[in-house]
Formats: sequence, structure tokens, C-alpha cells
Amino acid sequence: MSRNFEELDYCPTPIGALSLRRRLEPKTGEQVYEIKLGEEFLMSSMFTASEKALANLALKHHKGKELDVVVGGLGLGYSACAVLDHDKVGSLTVIDALEAVIGWHKSGLLPLGEQLTTDKRCTLQQDDFFKLALSEQGFGKKLDLILVDIDHSPEFFLDSANAAFYQPEGLTKMATHLKPGGMFALWSDELPDDKFTNRLNSVFAEAWAEPVTFFNPLQSRNFTQSVYIARKENP
Repeated sequence: MSRNFEELDYCPTPIGALSLRRRLEPKTGEQVYEIKLGEEFLMSSMFTASEKALANLALKHHKGKELDVVVGGLGLGYSACAVLDHDKVGSLTVIDALEAVIGWHKSGLLPLGEQLTTDKRCTLQQDDFFKLALSEQGFGKKLDLILVDIDHSPEFFLDSANAAFYQPEGLTKMATHLKPGGMFALWSDELPDDKFTNRLNSVFAEAWAEPVTFFNPLQSRNFTQSVYIARKENP
């Protein structure tokens, strides 16, 4: 292949063909890593502001120490690494349904893999995040924060089976795995949606959406994504 483009891995999965690509972006001159599922782009190392904001905004609003955190969705690892940048995090479990994605990090194929696999606070777990979130046993212990970066938005899913998680019943089940005062945060590729914020407020003590705006050099304009944040009641 051209030195400007390389497919690093390709494998079939139950929800479509998964591929990891590395290419040189001519507009910026930087090396870019991209994950695709079928014809859909799941993540690009060019655009990571909102993935990092998912972690930083949630942790900003939690005042505890030695926090137990779960991240649903590993991807290129930017959300998980942003969690580990906070000293008040005691443990982090990153759950991804795709074994290949975890393998990319463990083998060093991705730039952030070493940071994730050498931090003793961090565990990479191959599992179905949504199944665990909606189950009675949950994640094995009560958590301070649950962060999710899997689907495109609360209305646009990688797999239609995920839809139940975003409804009041699903969010209520997930919230049982949070400690009192614990927080839930969700990444979305879309602008803030009042309907989903209201849905969160029907389950949690308080909830709001934070727009995250960044410059898109491919389109020469700003682009806005969202992070939803909700806090469980602390009696």
C-alpha cells in the first residue's frame, strides 16, 4: 500500500466489518488513525475534543476521590486516557464488545495502547456494556461514574438492540449501579437534544447537556457535538 494509507487490520464482527486504517491527512500533514464499521466512520484521531470532554466534564463535576469509573466503548482510547489523566480516579474499567479493538491496544497497534495497558488502575474488558448496564449484577460493584461513548447519539445506534438503554426504564436500571451522588455521562455526535435531557431528568436528580465545539479542518468550519451529564440523588 501507499505510505500515505495503510489498512492495519480488518475483521468481520456480528455488527459488520471492522477496519483500522492509518493515513496521512494532506490538509494538516498529520498521521491519522480511523476506525470504520462497514462504511461508517466510528472514530478518527483528528477529532477527539468531545471524547476527551466526556471524561473531563464528568470528573469536573464529581468532587470525590479514589473514584471507581466504567467507560463503555474503547475506540481509539481518548476518553479512557482522559479519565486516567485525573489523579482522583482510583480504578477504571473500559468495556468494549469488540475483541479486535482491545487487541489493537494490547498489541501496541494504536498510539494510546501503552498508556492504557501500563496504568495499574485500568482494566480493558471484552463484554457487552449494554447487557451489563441493564442487568441486576451490573459491573460487579457500585460506581462513581459511568461514561458511554458507543452509539452516534441517543437516537442513532450502531445496533438497534442498544435502543432500550436510552429509554427511561433502561436509564433507571443503569442508575442502580451508581453510588449515591454518582454521575452518568454520554457522548453524542449531535447537537444537544432537549428531549433526551428531559428523559435524563425524569430518572436522575439533575441532568444537562454541554455542547463541545471544535474546528474541523476538512470543512474549514466549527463543528459541535454534545456531552450529556446526569447526577444521581445523594440522600
